Amino acid sequence: MNNVITTTHNVHPLLLDRWSPKSFRDTPVGTDTLNRLFEATRLAPSCFNEQPWHFIVAPKANAHLYEKILHCFTEDNQAWAQTAPVLMIAVTKLYFEHNGATNVFAWHDMGLAVANLTFQAVFEGLQVCEAAGIDHEKVYTELAIPEGYQPCVGIALGYAGNGDNLSPVLQHKHNRERTRKPLSSFVHYGEPQLQMRLNEQQKQVYEMMKGKFEFGDLRPVFAFARARMKH
Repeated sequence: MNNVITTTHNVHPLLLDRWSPKSFRDTPVGTDTLNRLFEATRLAPSCFNEQPWHFIVAPKANAHLYEKILHCFTEDNQAWAQTAPVLMIAVTKLYFEHNGATNVFAWHDMGLAVANLTFQAVFEGLQVCEAAGIDHEKVYTELAIPEGYQPCVGIALGYAGNGDNLSPVLQHKHNRERTRKPLSSFVHYGEPQLQMRLNEQQKQVYEMMKGKFEFGDLRPVFAFARARMKH
């Protein structure tokens, strides 16, 4: 399946062809191809040209590391990520090397690097599916991530499959239509009239969650969220 989205204005075909499959073919991704993807990340812009991004990469042929990374994905994400021939964990460095100061733009810059990787992947005929649902504690311990670095996201990479290797629930996610907000909802030519539109229950969740956030360590946030999901 090629899940192409319709747009109201012309954009580059790579943007149209990018999607987030939940199923991948078992075709391996060659080292030369991977190197071209990471060359694309190297060209991403970053604050002070710090280039804080790091990628821990495991093709399925590296079975030991592949299993380690797979089990850093949350259980529901493991169900589809295991179909990918390549898994990664993206980790960002939280400080500037030239002065030791905290780099509050590290996540932003990591996002730019992953975007470059993603569109180079589409150019190569591949697709990327990112997973915010990773177990940060496992990443720190299983992959020996030291202080000053933070796991950001799990990445599954490969040639998109047809979904036959998925459960019905995941097949639905794999085949669902891509939708986006209209430009008018987020582009402001002039002073924006931004408002927080939350009901009372949502406001309570927002207040509880923001108190758990600490720059450089998202483990308290995810631990709090998991505890709430059990009730």
